Amino acid sequence: MDFSDTKEEAAFRKEANDWLGANVPSEEELEALDDKGRAKFWQKKKFDAGWACLRWPKEFGGRDASAIENVIWGQEEAQFTTPDSSMFQIGQGMCGPTMMAWATEEQNKLYMPSLASGEEVWCQLFSEPAGGSDLAALRTRAERDGDDWIINGQKIWTSGAHFSDYAIIVLRTDPLVPKHQGLSYFFLSMKTPGIEVKPIKQISGASNFNEVYFTDVRVSDAQRLGAVGQGWQVALTTLMNERASIGAGGGIGFDAVFALAQKVNMDDRPAIEDAGVRRKLADWYVQEAGLKYTGYRTLSALSRGDLPGPENSIGKLVGAPKTQDMASFAIDLLEGMGVIADSELSDLANKFQHAYMNSPGLRIAGGTDEVMANIIAERVLGMPQDVRVDKGIPFNEVPTSD
Repeated sequence: MDFSDTKEEAAFRKEANDWLGANVPSEEELEALDDKGRAKFWQKKKFDAGWACLRWPKEFGGRDASAIENVIWGQEEAQFTTPDSSMFQIGQGMCGPTMMAWATEEQNKLYMPSLASGEEVWCQLFSEPAGGSDLAALRTRAERDGDDWIINGQKIWTSGAHFSDYAIIVLRTDPLVPKHQGLSYFFLSMKTPGIEVKPIKQISGASNFNEVYFTDVRVSDAQRLGAVGQGWQVALTTLMNERASIGAGGGIGFDAVFALAQKVNMDDRPAIEDAGVRRKLADWYVQEAGLKYTGYRTLSALSRGDLPGPENSIGKLVGAPKTQDMASFAIDLLEGMGVIADSELSDLANKFQHAYMNSPGLRIAGGTDEVMANIIAERVLGMPQDVRVDKGIPFNEVPTSD
């Protein structure tokens, strides 16, 4: 692994840092805007200067930058305090790449610039109540009606559906063939008649996820991505980009928990002096170091122009449970104060409590722990596949609990 910048990478890093230093918006510029407005303001500013969606083609709103330049930009932007742009993560990280791989050039020229600029937000309509972690078990159906398709069914856990303008969606168009073969993939406007969005109240107090209902929703066949029945192949494009976008999932880091253990007491002495506490901290330090250097493997591959390996699946499988474990441990160290979510009463408790409440979602989004473990076992280690009782069976003959 080579962690140093090439001459060209160093020049790009300086250019990015110089622009950020001169253009990151001040609090006064953002004062009158809500969180969504702040994100759109910053995204548009980056777009106008050529710093949005760097890897996209210029005609679609990007910069034609390399993969490593995109990483460098992310590293430099992270050094500044900027508006939270996570509302664009799904659209720009998953929907956009899928569209560019499967939509027509005319469609991409029409839709991608407004996605890159933040003018429009996209979401991903995949998960369903009866499907669990098996995306190919989806039941929301689309039936052909001339040049249109009529959609009926329900999606769930759709992040950002309540503020999105467009969506990508995978649907069952043929129940008479095995489940992976009977899917087709579309994009549509979230303002289409017949779509109803219902936010889900989460344990964290937020409502980031949604239920989305479809009642006789009409979508043009021109908005189909890939051939009829090719939806699974298109969905794999989205899922590959989802793994890269989500990665290890973020959340609190080792340094925050280590600092807490130094600050609070246990049995009338600093918690850091307890052998059990030190063992836990050592385990998490090793995990975090492993994730960091695994990430460097990805950076080295990108710098050479290679494709990364299974690092993103490994990062998510290790990183999301680590975040949950560390947050739970921090709450225990804080004792009674650990349950307080009001930052005005307890800033530290607020940070760890929110991390704990949000962490279960990190272990589900982009593939559950079990799905990620199966991917690594089967596709990296070459182990036998799980037993599948529905393999090769027409979808309408698969046993259900109905």
